[in-house]
Amino acid sequence: MLSILIPIYNFNVVELVTELHRQAAALDVPVEITACDDGSDEEWKVLNRRLKDVPGVRYRELGKNKGRAAIRNYLARRANHDFLLFLDCDSGLVKEDFLATYLQYLPKHPLVYGGRIYREEPPQNADLYLHWYYGRYREQMDVATRSARPWHSFMTNNFVIRKDLFFSILFDESLTQYGHEDTLFGMELARRQVPVLHINNPVEHLGLEPTEVFLRKTDQAIENLLFLRKTGRRVDTRLLNSLEMVERMKMSGMVRSILSYILPLIKKNIYGKKVRLKAFDLYKLYRALSGVERSW
Repeated sequence: MLSILIPIYNFNVVELVTELHRQAAALDVPVEITACDDGSDEEWKVLNRRLKDVPGVRYRELGKNKGRAAIRNYLARRANHDFLLFLDCDSGLVKEDFLATYLQYLPKHPLVYGGRIYREEPPQNADLYLHWYYGRYREQMDVATRSARPWHSFMTNNFVIRKDLFFSILFDESLTQYGHEDTLFGMELARRQVPVLHINNPVEHLGLEPTEVFLRKTDQAIENLLFLRKTGRRVDTRLLNSLEMVERMKMSGMVRSILSYILPLIKKNIYGKKVRLKAFDLYKLYRALSGVERSW
């Protein structure tokens, strides 16, 4: 019935897998759990190798990092059941009936997305604030908001998909670094008019990253965005719409110069504890106009 697939990269998944295993044992349908390490540092592998002793759990390690898209395709090819549940490794379960909730909608619906939440309280570590603030006020959406734009709101952190449907699409393995593999997958769903059912079955995003790491991944996502446009696979995002508006108005040079001038103020804001998402948006626009060359 259900194959749970968890790609791992530098995160301890023992608690997540243990809880999934507990919930799966209470169900009356077959469930398998596969967690695959995608080239993590040794310290994380040592922690996660305990999963080898958990009955019904398959734990694997790859010697070389395949990337976010390729590892998900790899896991899917090794799944034995008709429905695939993809979960990010830095997910925390917040519902004791998480698996049972998904099963309520299967097999009637080919694709179900459960959502993502962040803790209400900001992190005590100020260096994690930007990631938390962006996640809570941009990525976290209720069911009504997600359902209004079902494909645009789709993310790959927590969804169930029928296996044959997944194999007809797959993740684009030309994207080898972080960013927009979920956007591209959602666009293909939209092109095919595959219905995406949005439900209230979220996982908590636990893997908050320091601002410098978060910005580096933001840079990678922008590089992917520009690469996709260059190769004729434009994706509809807030950033790309802003960039192309500036380009149409033939103001790229002027806007980049203005943003370069106020860059110290932007930096001060996004590294502080009074983050404004508009400032972060301006940072991303500057990076896109600059071809993603690092500014600081």
